[in-house]
Amino acid sequence: MLGKLLKRYLSPAWLLIIAVVVFQLAQSIASLMLPTLNADIIDNGVVTGDIDYIWQTGGVMLLVSLVQVVCAIVAVYFGSRLAMGMGRELRGDLFHRVVAFSQREVGQFGAPSLITRNTNDVQQVQMLVQVSATLMVSAPMLAIGGVIMAVRQDVGLSWLMAVSIPILLIIVGLIVWRMVPAFTQMQKKIDRVNQIMREQLTGIRVIRAFVREREERARFATASEDVMATGLKAGNLMALMFPAVMLVMNVSSVAVIWFGAFQVQDNGVQIGTLIAFLSYLMQILMGVMMATFMFVMIPRAAVCANRIGEVLDTEPSVAAPVDPKAAPAAIGRVEFDHVDFAYPGADEAVLHDLSFTVEPGTTTAIIGSTGAGKTTLIGLVPRLFDVTAGSVRVDGVDVRDYEPDLLWKRIGLIPQRAFLFSGTIASNLRYGDEEATDDELWEALELAQAKDFVEAMPEGLAAPIAQGGTNVSGGQRQRLAIARALTKRPGIYIFDDSFSALDLRTDAELRRALDTHLPEATRVVVAQRVSTIQHADQIIVLDHGRMVGVGTHDELVESNETYREIVDSQLAAEAAA
Repeated sequence: MLGKLLKRYLSPAWLLIIAVVVFQLAQSIASLMLPTLNADIIDNGVVTGDIDYIWQTGGVMLLVSLVQVVCAIVAVYFGSRLAMGMGRELRGDLFHRVVAFSQREVGQFGAPSLITRNTNDVQQVQMLVQVSATLMVSAPMLAIGGVIMAVRQDVGLSWLMAVSIPILLIIVGLIVWRMVPAFTQMQKKIDRVNQIMREQLTGIRVIRAFVREREERARFATASEDVMATGLKAGNLMALMFPAVMLVMNVSSVAVIWFGAFQVQDNGVQIGTLIAFLSYLMQILMGVMMATFMFVMIPRAAVCANRIGEVLDTEPSVAAPVDPKAAPAAIGRVEFDHVDFAYPGADEAVLHDLSFTVEPGTTTAIIGSTGAGKTTLIGLVPRLFDVTAGSVRVDGVDVRDYEPDLLWKRIGLIPQRAFLFSGTIASNLRYGDEEATDDELWEALELAQAKDFVEAMPEGLAAPIAQGGTNVSGGQRQRLAIARALTKRPGIYIFDDSFSALDLRTDAELRRALDTHLPEATRVVVAQRVSTIQHADQIIVLDHGRMVGVGTHDELVESNETYREIVDSQLAAEAAA
């Protein structure tokens, strides 16, 4: 998977890759020239005392060193641009794929894991590309070129390379092999830390209300210690690599000087040649050591690449149709035709053989006990899920045959849990319509019974909203979410228990305003309170995913036992209060 990602995201950047290769090649050639020039000075300059030769060759060495430095800087610059560009594209593709996921895929991976894959995992692959772009030419060039140049200097000592290089490769290979499982565990444990942190930040009020700070700190500490232990295991292996490389390099240096000294004594080799051979051997081992930086990063990057690939290779279960049908005139009719729905891997379906029609301009309410399938049912209309049997039609066309954007423009969904984005009240309301004027925003706020508290804020529409809307009350947050949908002005409104956070008076005023100002709109309302839905044109009663009753409030009270039990329980609760 790592190779697949690199091939996919680096192939468009071939000009940058060529630039990196050219400048690193020039840098490596300059590095290989310096030991030979140094040997020439020692053998020809110092021995003969030719000062002019020393200055001349030394000047060439300085020029070569300058070229080496410039080429290294330029190669690193282009390598960094290559890595950063790949990271940008990879994050963008991951984000767009996750946004296209249905709730089924999001639940499959989990939000914390998806966040980790788009941040930490991409960063690991990006770092590998950056290091590789810096070393992908210079390291092998120094190693291969160093072998060639060292053999040219003295074949008699070349056997030392045949011993030291394989030993170094074996040591590095064994360490890298042990690091792969540690890095696999590391990413999973980072997922766990993100999950706990996300839960604690989201549920901070619950934690404080139940005085669970100590237990939550302990839970987070345990997860952090797991990451630390795994990191220490991988870090110890990584720390072992570099001393082992240095040990081989130093022993090789001693061996070259030891055996070379006998040859110098016997006049079999000159001192400059011996020093040049030693320099080339160090360059060879340095090239191998530089390559170990990549070897260290490859296991973790490979694990991260696999996790990224899992997301990119997962096709959304709710996808745009290959041949979408032309959208008919928007009239607001919703039809359920023998609909079944089951979650993947579930033993039984959540919804069973549901058939009913929501006529344009009417209000249809859905009520039932907790777990009856109400939220799942309304999620089928905007295609948050796809039915497993039957069909859901909007204005006569199966929702699976719509272009997603065209379908969503016809539907205004107010979810059970109201969520606001960080920004201002105006920016949140304009999620429904980016071109909405301030007057239109105030009109939506008035319909949603939110105008009074927004006017009371000093900034008005520019009042800041914290992430998730945590700086406003639950009821205010719910009314702003309703105003956001009203700003969109769709033909179909779906309220998923959106009135539960409102007091009875505000609930009644809101429903009255909707009836007065949006009589032509189709409304589907999921509610727990009978008072919210008793004036609906039709009420659908769900019980364990089955439709056990349909009719008006008065009809159901007379004929449906399940609905009557719900009404009686709420009347008893009100009487007890």
